[in-house]
Amino acid sequence: MRQIILDTETTGIDPREGHRLIEIGAVEMVNRRLTGNTYHQYINPERQIEAEAVGVHGITDERVANEPRFAEIADAFWAFIEGAELVIHNAPFDVGFIDHEFERLNRARGEPRLGPVAAHCGILDTLVMAREKHPGQRNNLDALCKRYEIDNGHRVLHGALLDAEILADVYLAMTGGQTALSLDASAGGDSGVAGSGGMAIRRLALEPGRLAVLSPSEQELAAHRAKLTAIREASGECRWDRMGEGVPH
Repeated sequence: MRQIILDTETTGIDPREGHRLIEIGAVEMVNRRLTGNTYHQYINPERQIEAEAVGVHGITDERVANEPRFAEIADAFWAFIEGAELVIHNAPFDVGFIDHEFERLNRARGEPRLGPVAAHCGILDTLVMAREKHPGQRNNLDALCKRYEIDNGHRVLHGALLDAEILADVYLAMTGGQTALSLDASAGGDSGVAGSGGMAIRRLALEPGRLAVLSPSEQELAAHRAKLTAIREASGECRWDRMGEGVPH
């Protein structure tokens, strides 16, 4: 299964008021493993960015003045997401802006060639998922990082690619995917640990077919049978027998 974990930044909060996308960040996951493929693009919105929005993501008019317009990046972006399941935190917000951009583009081109997103991609809203798992609690990205002990200390301002990468870790933690708990308090740095402290989240790097299957030796089997016999003599029964695994010899 191919999933795209996605986030956007915008000039304001409502596309119906003419607000536009200014940044898209996305990471690819296949069969619940991050592939390393990403999509990241700043966009010239052809309008001013509201001061309140700049306070959230720190992206100014000057920063995106020389970036491509959405029409110039739409086809590459569409190729990256088409057919995938999009994993988004508060999906109606991001999908609403993306659909708005494609609608504008389709009108300019005179043909409905791209979008709407829901007609070509699955959509999984991690905010809805978090509210179901943690009712009555704060479920924004920062709160989820704290709850699942995922390090987001480098997230001072919102950024689309950074938030998509963090959301990937949160999604895997919430769904019990390709993660493992590490009790090594010294783990960190480049070890692949996504969390911090004594209970961190670590992505597994196992490859199919690489796990060794070991069979017990005759000496080990004999020791096992002797242990079961000792248990029977001491207690009168052995639960292992009830499971059909221990047979008296």
